[in-house]
Amino acid sequence: MKAAAPDWAIAHWLNAPAPIALASLRGRAVLAVAFQMLCPGCVSQGLPQAQRARAMFAENDLAVIGLHTVFEHHEAQGSAAALSAFLHEYRIHFPVGIDAQDAGGPVTMRAYGMRGTPTTLLYDRTGRLRLHEFGHVEDMRLGAAIMAVLGDGEAVRGGGAGAAGAGVCGPEGCN
Repeated sequence: MKAAAPDWAIAHWLNAPAPIALASLRGRAVLAVAFQMLCPGCVSQGLPQAQRARAMFAENDLAVIGLHTVFEHHEAQGSAAALSAFLHEYRIHFPVGIDAQDAGGPVTMRAYGMRGTPTTLLYDRTGRLRLHEFGHVEDMRLGAAIMAVLGDGEAVRGGGAGAAGAGVCGPEGCN
């Protein structure tokens, strides 16, 4: 059995009424996206993908968390005030934690061995890390990984043609 993933070291939370520990999210899958607000790939791909995941999956099945992990241009993007304005402008409503800093840089980034941003972390319902990917993860691949850790077809919102658990399929079609 794999050991539980390390908890996040968060200096400050935004969009959350109280601090969030990874252990407090047990029972739900967790999608965490490490980003920097001045990272073009984060702004154009990582954060919009997290927003799509938040819209697609029920909150009681999938928690979506942002980890603002600043390892460059700290003076320009390291404050809670700057990040709060960024989150407001980009309409990001899921919880975002600011990675704690020490002499070695961002603590969570180092604990997870992240190479940069964006980095996608996906945990199963027991808190085990199942996906750790630097750079953009294709939507279909991430969606399949989320469904695999959720383990059922009832977690998808909506009832479109692509929704899992649509019914029984036979030679004449699906109902």
